[in-house]
Amino acid sequence: MAENRPTNITVYRKKTHINIGIIIFGAIFIYLVVLILLYLTNQHVSAYEVRKGSILKDTAYNGFVVRSEVVITAEESGYVNYFTPEGSKVGAKTNVYTLSPQKLDFKEGGMDEAEALTADEQEAILVKTQSFSENFKEEEFHDIYTLKENISSVLESKSSQNRQTQLTDMLESEGNSLKVFSGVTDGIIIYSVDGYEQTDISKVTEDMLNRQNYEKTSLKNDMQVEAGDPVYKLITNDKWTVVILLEEDTAREMSEMKRIKVRFAKDNETAFADFEVYNTPEANLGFLTFDTGMIRYAEERYLDIELILEDETGLKIPKSSVIKKDFYIVPQDYLTQGGNSKANGVLLDNGTGTAEFKEVSVYYRDNETGMIYLDPNAFETSRKLIKPDSKETYELKEKKSLKGVYNINKGYAVFKQIKILCESEEYYVVESGNDYGLSNYDHIALDGSIVRENDVVF
Repeated sequence: MAENRPTNITVYRKKTHINIGIIIFGAIFIYLVVLILLYLTNQHVSAYEVRKGSILKDTAYNGFVVRSEVVITAEESGYVNYFTPEGSKVGAKTNVYTLSPQKLDFKEGGMDEAEALTADEQEAILVKTQSFSENFKEEEFHDIYTLKENISSVLESKSSQNRQTQLTDMLESEGNSLKVFSGVTDGIIIYSVDGYEQTDISKVTEDMLNRQNYEKTSLKNDMQVEAGDPVYKLITNDKWTVVILLEEDTAREMSEMKRIKVRFAKDNETAFADFEVYNTPEANLGFLTFDTGMIRYAEERYLDIELILEDETGLKIPKSSVIKKDFYIVPQDYLTQGGNSKANGVLLDNGTGTAEFKEVSVYYRDNETGMIYLDPNAFETSRKLIKPDSKETYELKEKKSLKGVYNINKGYAVFKQIKILCESEEYYVVESGNDYGLSNYDHIALDGSIVRENDVVF
Protein backbone atom coordinates (compact mmCIF):
# COMPACT_ATOMS: atom_id res chain seq x y z
CA MET A 1 0.00 0.00 0.00
CA ALA A 2 1.31 3.26 -1.10
CA GLU A 3 2.23 5.59 1.62
CA ASN A 4 0.29 8.87 1.72
CA ARG A 5 2.74 11.71 1.66
CA PRO A 6 1.80 15.30 2.47
CA THR A 7 2.61 17.92 -0.22
CA ASN A 8 3.72 21.50 0.18
CA ILE A 9 1.91 22.76 -2.96
CA THR A 10 -0.40 25.73 -2.29
CA VAL A 11 -2.93 26.87 -4.91
CA TYR A 12 -3.12 30.68 -5.35
CA ARG A 13 -5.89 32.65 -7.11
CA LYS A 14 -4.70 34.00 -10.46
CA LYS A 15 -3.87 37.73 -10.36
CA THR A 16 -5.80 40.15 -12.63
CA HIS A 17 -3.50 42.16 -14.95
CA ILE A 18 -4.62 45.73 -15.83
CA ASN A 19 -4.29 46.53 -19.53
CA ILE A 20 -3.08 50.16 -19.73
CA GLY A 21 -3.83 50.31 -23.45
CA ILE A 22 -7.49 49.53 -22.91
CA ILE A 23 -7.75 52.24 -20.23
CA ILE A 24 -6.18 54.87 -22.50
CA PHE A 25 -8.38 53.83 -25.41
CA GLY A 26 -11.46 53.98 -23.18
CA ALA A 27 -10.59 57.47 -21.96
CA ILE A 28 -10.09 58.68 -25.52
CA PHE A 29 -13.35 57.07 -26.57
CA ILE A 30 -15.27 58.75 -23.75
CA TYR A 31 -13.64 62.10 -24.59
CA LEU A 32 -14.64 61.77 -28.24
CA VAL A 33 -18.20 60.83 -27.28
CA VAL A 34 -18.42 63.92 -25.07
CA LEU A 35 -17.08 66.13 -27.86
CA ILE A 36 -19.58 64.70 -30.33
CA LEU A 37 -22.46 65.20 -27.89
CA LEU A 38 -21.37 68.77 -27.22
CA TYR A 39 -21.10 69.42 -30.95
CA LEU A 40 -24.56 67.99 -31.59
CA THR A 41 -26.27 69.75 -28.68
CA ASN A 42 -24.56 73.15 -28.92
CA GLN A 43 -25.30 75.77 -31.55
CA HIS A 44 -22.83 75.46 -34.40
CA VAL A 45 -20.78 78.61 -34.98
CA SER A 46 -20.21 79.34 -38.64
CA ALA A 47 -17.05 81.22 -39.54
CA TYR A 48 -16.63 84.09 -41.99
CA GLU A 49 -13.27 85.01 -43.48
CA VAL A 50 -12.65 88.76 -43.42
CA ARG A 51 -11.51 90.16 -46.75
CA LYS A 52 -10.75 93.59 -48.13
CA GLY A 53 -13.69 95.02 -50.02
CA SER A 54 -15.71 98.11 -50.76
CA ILE A 55 -19.29 99.31 -50.77
CA LEU A 56 -20.55 101.66 -53.45
CA LYS A 57 -23.79 103.39 -52.54
CA ASP A 58 -25.23 105.25 -55.48
CA THR A 59 -28.56 106.64 -56.62
CA ALA A 60 -29.65 107.02 -60.25
CA TYR A 61 -31.32 110.16 -61.57
CA ASN A 62 -32.29 111.75 -64.86
CA GLY A 63 -30.96 115.31 -64.88
CA PHE A 64 -31.89 118.46 -66.79
CA VAL A 65 -28.85 120.37 -68.06
CA VAL A 66 -28.62 124.16 -67.75
CA ARG A 67 -25.82 126.04 -69.54
CA SER A 68 -24.93 129.52 -70.73
CA GLU A 69 -26.27 129.25 -74.30
CA VAL A 70 -26.81 131.80 -77.05
CA VAL A 71 -28.92 131.10 -80.15
CA ILE A 72 -27.58 132.72 -83.31
CA THR A 73 -30.12 133.53 -86.03
CA ALA A 74 -29.73 133.92 -89.78
CA GLU A 75 -29.18 137.46 -91.03
CA GLU A 76 -30.68 136.64 -94.42
CA SER A 77 -32.73 133.99 -96.15
CA GLY A 78 -31.12 131.15 -98.06
CA TYR A 79 -29.65 127.67 -97.87
CA VAL A 80 -27.23 127.16 -94.97
CA ASN A 81 -24.02 125.13 -95.02
CA TYR A 82 -21.55 124.82 -92.16
CA PHE A 83 -17.78 125.02 -92.06
CA THR A 84 -17.26 123.82 -88.49
CA PRO A 85 -18.07 120.37 -87.02
CA GLU A 86 -20.49 120.29 -84.09
CA GLY A 87 -18.81 120.44 -80.71
CA SER A 88 -15.87 122.48 -81.99
CA LYS A 89 -14.72 125.67 -80.36
CA VAL A 90 -15.14 128.78 -82.52
CA GLY A 91 -14.03 132.37 -82.13
CA ALA A 92 -15.38 135.72 -83.24
CA LYS A 93 -13.40 135.53 -86.50
CA THR A 94 -14.04 131.86 -87.29
CA ASN A 95 -15.99 131.13 -90.48
CA VAL A 96 -19.07 129.27 -89.25
CA TYR A 97 -21.61 129.00 -92.08
CA THR A 98 -22.58 130.20 -95.54
CA LEU A 99 -25.89 131.28 -97.06
CA SER A 100 -26.67 130.81 -100.73
CA PRO A 101 -29.79 131.54 -102.81
CA GLN A 102 -29.96 127.91 -103.92
CA LYS A 103 -28.65 124.54 -102.75
CA LEU A 104 -24.96 124.09 -103.35
CA ASP A 105 -23.76 121.29 -105.58
CA PHE A 106 -21.06 119.46 -103.67
CA LYS A 107 -18.97 117.12 -105.77
CA GLU A 108 -19.34 113.44 -105.02
CA GLY A 109 -16.06 112.54 -106.66
CA GLY A 110 -12.85 112.71 -104.66
CA MET A 111 -14.64 112.21 -101.35
CA ASP A 112 -13.68 108.60 -100.70
CA GLU A 113 -11.21 109.61 -98.03
CA ALA A 114 -13.71 111.91 -96.39
CA GLU A 115 -16.37 109.20 -96.40
CA ALA A 116 -14.16 106.83 -94.40
CA LEU A 117 -14.90 107.21 -90.70
CA THR A 118 -11.96 108.17 -88.55
CA ALA A 119 -11.16 106.27 -85.35
CA ASP A 120 -12.64 109.10 -83.27
CA GLU A 121 -15.86 109.09 -85.31
CA GLN A 122 -16.17 105.32 -84.99
CA GLU A 123 -15.64 105.58 -81.24
CA ALA A 124 -18.25 108.34 -80.98
CA ILE A 125 -20.87 106.15 -82.71
CA LEU A 126 -19.93 103.15 -80.54
CA VAL A 127 -20.24 105.17 -77.31
CA LYS A 128 -23.65 106.58 -78.32
CA THR A 129 -24.97 103.15 -79.36
CA GLN A 130 -23.66 101.38 -76.25
CA SER A 131 -25.09 104.05 -73.95
CA PHE A 132 -28.48 103.75 -75.67
CA SER A 133 -28.44 99.94 -75.38
CA GLU A 134 -27.54 99.96 -71.67
CA ASN A 135 -30.09 102.62 -70.67
CA PHE A 136 -33.01 101.90 -73.00
CA LYS A 137 -36.47 101.76 -71.43
CA GLU A 138 -39.66 100.91 -73.32
CA GLU A 139 -41.47 103.92 -71.88
CA GLU A 140 -38.77 106.18 -73.33
CA PHE A 141 -39.05 105.00 -76.93
CA HIS A 142 -38.33 108.51 -78.18
CA ASP A 143 -34.67 107.89 -77.26
CA ILE A 144 -34.42 105.87 -80.49
CA TYR A 145 -34.89 109.05 -82.49
CA THR A 146 -32.31 110.82 -80.35
CA LEU A 147 -29.85 108.02 -81.11
CA LYS A 148 -30.65 108.30 -84.81
CA GLU A 149 -29.99 112.04 -84.74
CA ASN A 150 -26.73 111.57 -82.84
CA ILE A 151 -25.40 109.00 -85.30
CA SER A 152 -26.55 111.11 -88.24
CA SER A 153 -24.68 114.04 -86.76
CA VAL A 154 -21.45 112.03 -86.61
CA LEU A 155 -21.91 110.69 -90.14
CA GLU A 156 -22.61 114.15 -91.51
CA SER A 157 -19.59 115.68 -89.79
CA LYS A 158 -17.21 113.09 -91.30
CA SER A 159 -16.96 115.06 -94.52
CA SER A 160 -16.73 118.50 -92.91
CA GLN A 161 -13.10 118.95 -93.87
CA ASN A 162 -13.81 118.11 -97.51
CA ARG A 163 -16.92 120.30 -97.44
CA GLN A 164 -14.91 123.20 -96.04
CA THR A 165 -12.40 122.83 -98.87
CA GLN A 166 -15.18 122.86 -101.46
CA LEU A 167 -16.86 125.85 -99.81
CA THR A 168 -13.59 127.76 -100.01
CA ASP A 169 -13.35 126.94 -103.71
CA MET A 170 -16.96 128.02 -104.27
CA LEU A 171 -16.31 131.37 -102.60
CA GLU A 172 -13.67 132.10 -105.19
CA SER A 173 -15.78 130.93 -108.14
CA GLU A 174 -19.28 132.12 -107.27
CA GLY A 175 -18.43 135.51 -105.82
CA ASN A 176 -21.21 137.50 -104.15
CA SER A 177 -23.88 134.79 -104.48
CA LEU A 178 -22.30 132.89 -101.59
CA LYS A 179 -22.06 134.75 -98.29
CA VAL A 180 -19.91 133.71 -95.34
CA PHE A 181 -20.82 134.46 -91.73
CA SER A 182 -18.35 134.39 -88.85
CA GLY A 183 -18.90 133.58 -85.20
CA VAL A 184 -20.27 136.37 -83.03
CA THR A 185 -18.32 135.36 -79.90
CA ASP A 186 -16.19 132.56 -78.50
CA GLY A 187 -17.91 129.30 -77.62
CA ILE A 188 -18.71 125.67 -78.39
CA ILE A 189 -20.89 125.37 -81.48
CA ILE A 190 -24.00 123.17 -81.45
CA TYR A 191 -26.33 122.58 -84.38
CA SER A 192 -29.63 122.09 -82.57
CA VAL A 193 -32.15 124.13 -80.56
CA ASP A 194 -34.86 123.08 -78.11
CA GLY A 195 -36.25 126.27 -76.59
CA TYR A 196 -34.43 125.88 -73.26
CA GLU A 197 -31.41 127.99 -74.24
CA GLN A 198 -32.42 130.96 -72.11
CA THR A 199 -33.38 128.88 -69.06
CA ASP A 200 -31.76 129.97 -65.81
CA ILE A 201 -31.43 127.62 -62.84
CA SER A 202 -33.90 129.79 -60.93
CA LYS A 203 -36.51 129.13 -63.62
CA VAL A 204 -36.25 125.33 -63.68
CA THR A 205 -39.55 123.58 -62.91
CA GLU A 206 -40.51 119.98 -62.21
CA ASP A 207 -42.11 119.70 -65.66
CA MET A 208 -38.79 120.49 -67.34
CA LEU A 209 -37.21 117.44 -65.70
CA ASN A 210 -39.63 115.12 -67.52
CA ARG A 211 -38.21 114.43 -70.96
CA GLN A 212 -41.24 112.46 -72.12
CA ASN A 213 -42.39 115.26 -74.46
CA TYR A 214 -38.96 116.71 -75.17
CA GLU A 215 -38.38 117.93 -78.72
CA LYS A 216 -35.16 119.11 -80.32
CA THR A 217 -34.74 120.68 -83.73
CA SER A 218 -31.57 119.69 -85.58
CA LEU A 219 -29.95 122.27 -87.85
CA LYS A 220 -28.43 120.61 -90.91
CA ASN A 221 -26.51 121.39 -94.04
CA ASP A 222 -28.55 122.44 -97.11
CA MET A 223 -31.43 123.47 -94.82
CA GLN A 224 -33.45 126.45 -96.06
CA VAL A 225 -33.78 129.24 -93.49
CA GLU A 226 -35.46 132.62 -93.33
CA ALA A 227 -33.95 135.72 -91.78
CA GLY A 228 -34.31 135.39 -88.01
CA ASP A 229 -34.39 131.57 -87.99
CA PRO A 230 -31.88 129.77 -85.72
CA VAL A 231 -28.75 128.61 -87.54
CA TYR A 232 -26.65 127.46 -84.57
CA LYS A 233 -26.09 128.06 -80.89
CA LEU A 234 -23.01 128.72 -78.81
CA ILE A 235 -22.20 127.50 -75.31
CA THR A 236 -20.24 130.39 -73.87
CA ASN A 237 -19.18 129.14 -70.44
CA ASP A 238 -17.49 125.99 -69.13
CA LYS A 239 -19.63 126.11 -65.99
CA TRP A 240 -22.81 124.05 -66.22
CA THR A 241 -25.48 122.61 -63.94
CA VAL A 242 -27.48 119.39 -63.82
CA VAL A 243 -30.83 119.69 -62.02
CA ILE A 244 -32.42 116.58 -60.45
CA LEU A 245 -35.73 115.94 -58.72
CA LEU A 246 -35.41 114.73 -55.10
CA GLU A 247 -37.85 112.95 -52.84
CA GLU A 248 -38.61 114.84 -49.65
CA ASP A 249 -36.70 112.40 -47.40
CA THR A 250 -33.72 112.38 -49.76
CA ALA A 251 -33.66 116.17 -49.94
CA ARG A 252 -33.60 116.34 -46.15
CA GLU A 253 -30.79 113.78 -45.88
CA MET A 254 -28.69 115.56 -48.52
CA SER A 255 -29.34 119.12 -47.35
CA GLU A 256 -25.97 119.36 -45.59
CA MET A 257 -23.94 117.96 -48.49
CA LYS A 258 -21.78 120.46 -50.35
CA ARG A 259 -19.88 118.30 -52.84
CA ILE A 260 -20.86 115.01 -54.48
CA LYS A 261 -19.17 112.53 -56.80
CA VAL A 262 -21.19 111.90 -59.97
CA ARG A 263 -20.98 109.14 -62.59
CA PHE A 264 -22.35 109.80 -66.08
CA ALA A 265 -24.12 106.82 -67.68
CA LYS A 266 -23.32 108.06 -71.19
CA ASP A 267 -19.60 107.30 -70.98
CA ASN A 268 -19.12 106.05 -67.39
CA GLU A 269 -16.94 109.07 -66.56
CA THR A 270 -16.96 110.50 -63.02
CA ALA A 271 -16.61 114.06 -61.75
CA PHE A 272 -17.17 116.05 -58.57
CA ALA A 273 -19.93 118.65 -58.42
CA ASP A 274 -20.85 121.42 -56.02
CA PHE A 275 -24.26 120.56 -54.61
CA GLU A 276 -27.21 122.55 -53.30
CA VAL A 277 -30.83 121.70 -52.51
CA TYR A 278 -33.64 124.11 -53.35
CA ASN A 279 -36.99 123.43 -51.72
CA THR A 280 -39.89 124.96 -53.64
CA PRO A 281 -43.63 124.61 -52.99
CA GLU A 282 -43.88 122.35 -56.05
CA ALA A 283 -40.73 120.21 -55.77
CA ASN A 284 -37.38 119.59 -54.11
CA LEU A 285 -34.61 120.21 -56.64
CA GLY A 286 -30.94 119.30 -56.40
CA PHE A 287 -28.41 121.41 -58.29
CA LEU A 288 -25.12 119.79 -59.32
CA THR A 289 -22.71 122.40 -60.68
CA PHE A 290 -19.60 121.42 -62.66
CA ASP A 291 -16.72 123.48 -64.00
CA THR A 292 -15.24 120.74 -66.20
CA GLY A 293 -16.49 118.17 -68.70
CA MET A 294 -19.07 120.40 -70.35
CA ILE A 295 -17.89 119.71 -73.90
CA ARG A 296 -18.41 115.93 -73.49
CA TYR A 297 -22.13 116.46 -73.02
CA ALA A 298 -22.60 119.69 -74.97
CA GLU A 299 -25.23 118.13 -77.26
CA GLU A 300 -27.33 116.69 -74.40
CA ARG A 301 -30.20 118.40 -72.61
CA TYR A 302 -30.89 115.39 -70.41
CA LEU A 303 -28.30 113.17 -68.75
CA ASP A 304 -28.62 109.91 -66.83
CA ILE A 305 -26.37 110.18 -63.78
CA GLU A 306 -25.57 108.34 -60.56
CA LEU A 307 -24.76 110.12 -57.31
CA ILE A 308 -21.99 108.22 -55.56
CA LEU A 309 -22.86 109.03 -51.96
CA GLU A 310 -20.55 106.45 -50.35
CA ASP A 311 -17.52 104.78 -51.85
CA GLU A 312 -15.44 103.31 -49.03
CA THR A 313 -12.78 100.62 -49.06
CA GLY A 314 -11.77 98.58 -46.02
CA LEU A 315 -12.58 95.20 -44.48
CA LYS A 316 -15.96 93.86 -45.53
CA ILE A 317 -17.94 91.95 -42.89
CA PRO A 318 -21.57 90.77 -42.65
CA LYS A 319 -23.94 92.73 -40.44
CA SER A 320 -24.95 89.51 -38.67
CA SER A 321 -21.47 89.30 -37.12
CA VAL A 322 -21.68 92.66 -35.37
CA ILE A 323 -22.70 92.91 -31.73
CA LYS A 324 -22.50 95.48 -28.94
CA LYS A 325 -20.65 94.80 -25.72
CA ASP A 326 -20.31 96.87 -22.53
CA PHE A 327 -16.89 97.73 -21.09
CA TYR A 328 -15.50 99.57 -18.11
CA ILE A 329 -13.81 102.78 -19.21
CA VAL A 330 -10.63 103.51 -17.26
CA PRO A 331 -8.07 106.33 -17.60
CA GLN A 332 -5.07 104.92 -19.43
CA ASP A 333 -2.78 106.23 -16.65
CA TYR A 334 -4.01 103.32 -14.52
CA LEU A 335 -2.57 100.79 -16.95
CA THR A 336 0.80 99.37 -15.93
CA GLN A 337 3.05 96.35 -16.26
CA GLY A 338 3.84 93.95 -13.47
CA GLY A 339 4.21 90.42 -12.29
CA ASN A 340 6.89 88.26 -13.83
CA SER A 341 6.21 89.43 -17.35
CA LYS A 342 5.64 92.55 -19.39
CA ALA A 343 1.92 91.88 -19.57
CA ASN A 344 -0.47 94.83 -19.24
CA GLY A 345 -2.53 95.04 -16.09
CA VAL A 346 -3.98 97.24 -13.37
CA LEU A 347 -3.45 97.54 -9.62
CA LEU A 348 -6.44 96.47 -7.54
CA ASP A 349 -7.09 98.00 -4.13
CA ASN A 350 -7.60 94.99 -1.87
CA GLY A 351 -8.67 97.12 1.10
CA THR A 352 -5.60 96.42 3.22
CA GLY A 353 -3.45 99.25 1.96
CA THR A 354 -1.62 97.09 -0.54
CA ALA A 355 -2.11 96.72 -4.27
CA GLU A 356 -2.70 93.52 -6.17
CA PHE A 357 -1.60 93.32 -9.80
CA LYS A 358 -4.19 91.92 -12.17
CA GLU A 359 -3.43 91.16 -15.80
CA VAL A 360 -6.04 92.55 -18.20
CA SER A 361 -6.70 92.77 -21.92
CA VAL A 362 -7.28 96.19 -23.44
CA TYR A 363 -10.10 96.01 -25.99
CA TYR A 364 -9.86 99.59 -27.22
CA ARG A 365 -7.92 102.77 -26.51
CA ASP A 366 -9.60 106.13 -27.18
CA ASN A 367 -6.76 108.53 -27.86
CA GLU A 368 -9.07 111.55 -27.79
CA THR A 369 -10.41 110.93 -24.28
CA GLY A 370 -7.42 109.00 -22.93
CA MET A 371 -9.65 106.13 -21.80
CA ILE A 372 -9.12 102.40 -22.21
CA TYR A 373 -11.85 99.75 -22.37
CA LEU A 374 -11.66 96.72 -20.05
CA ASP A 375 -13.87 93.64 -19.81
CA PRO A 376 -16.22 93.86 -16.76
CA ASN A 377 -16.20 90.07 -16.42
CA ALA A 378 -12.54 90.26 -15.39
CA PHE A 379 -13.43 92.10 -12.16
CA GLU A 380 -15.60 91.68 -9.15
CA THR A 381 -18.20 94.38 -8.65
CA SER A 382 -17.35 97.70 -7.00
CA ARG A 383 -13.60 97.31 -7.19
CA LYS A 384 -11.18 100.21 -7.04
CA LEU A 385 -8.01 100.66 -9.02
CA ILE A 386 -4.85 102.31 -7.72
CA LYS A 387 -2.91 104.61 -10.00
CA PRO A 388 0.75 103.49 -10.30
CA ASP A 389 3.19 105.57 -8.23
CA SER A 390 0.28 107.47 -6.71
CA LYS A 391 -2.38 107.28 -4.03
CA GLU A 392 -5.15 108.15 -6.46
CA THR A 393 -7.90 105.58 -6.93
CA TYR A 394 -10.56 105.00 -9.55
CA GLU A 395 -13.79 103.10 -8.94
CA LEU A 396 -14.92 100.71 -11.66
CA LYS A 397 -18.51 101.75 -12.42
CA GLU A 398 -18.79 103.77 -15.65
CA LYS A 399 -19.43 101.66 -18.72
CA LYS A 400 -19.64 102.29 -22.43
CA SER A 401 -20.52 99.98 -25.27
CA LEU A 402 -18.43 99.15 -28.32
CA LYS A 403 -19.48 97.65 -31.62
CA GLY A 404 -17.43 94.67 -32.59
CA VAL A 405 -17.21 91.06 -33.69
CA TYR A 406 -15.89 87.82 -32.22
CA ASN A 407 -12.56 86.75 -33.67
CA ILE A 408 -12.25 82.94 -33.67
CA ASN A 409 -8.79 82.48 -35.19
CA LYS A 410 -7.50 80.53 -32.17
CA GLY A 411 -10.54 78.32 -31.65
CA TYR A 412 -12.13 80.50 -29.00
CA ALA A 413 -14.04 83.79 -29.19
CA VAL A 414 -12.21 87.09 -28.64
CA PHE A 415 -14.03 90.40 -29.00
CA LYS A 416 -12.55 92.81 -31.56
CA GLN A 417 -13.66 96.42 -31.82
CA ILE A 418 -14.70 97.79 -35.23
CA LYS A 419 -15.09 101.26 -36.75
CA ILE A 420 -17.79 101.30 -39.41
CA LEU A 421 -16.98 103.35 -42.52
CA CYS A 422 -20.13 102.65 -44.56
CA GLU A 423 -22.82 100.03 -45.01
CA SER A 424 -25.12 98.30 -47.46
CA GLU A 425 -28.18 96.17 -46.76
CA GLU A 426 -26.12 93.13 -45.71
CA TYR A 427 -22.54 94.30 -45.11
CA TYR A 428 -20.38 96.82 -43.31
CA VAL A 429 -17.05 98.13 -44.50
CA VAL A 430 -14.88 98.67 -41.41
CA GLU A 431 -11.54 100.31 -40.81
CA SER A 432 -8.42 98.20 -41.23
CA GLY A 433 -5.04 98.66 -39.57
CA ASN A 434 -6.50 99.26 -36.11
CA ASP A 435 -4.42 97.79 -33.26
CA TYR A 436 -7.59 96.59 -31.52
CA GLY A 437 -9.55 95.64 -34.63
CA LEU A 438 -9.54 93.15 -37.46
CA SER A 439 -7.02 92.22 -40.12
CA ASN A 440 -7.40 90.81 -43.59
CA TYR A 441 -8.08 87.03 -43.59
CA ASP A 442 -9.20 86.97 -39.93
CA HIS A 443 -11.98 84.51 -39.14
CA ILE A 444 -14.98 85.81 -37.24
CA ALA A 445 -18.27 84.35 -36.02
CA LEU A 446 -20.88 84.75 -38.74
CA ASP A 447 -23.62 85.16 -36.13
CA GLY A 448 -22.23 87.20 -33.25
CA SER A 449 -25.40 86.91 -31.16
CA ILE A 450 -24.83 83.22 -30.30
CA VAL A 451 -21.23 83.65 -29.10
CA ARG A 452 -19.79 84.85 -25.80
CA GLU A 453 -16.27 85.92 -24.86
CA ASN A 454 -13.87 82.96 -24.57
CA ASP A 455 -16.43 80.47 -25.90
CA VAL A 456 -14.68 77.47 -27.45
CA VAL A 457 -15.60 77.32 -31.11
CA PHE A 458 -15.61 73.92 -32.77
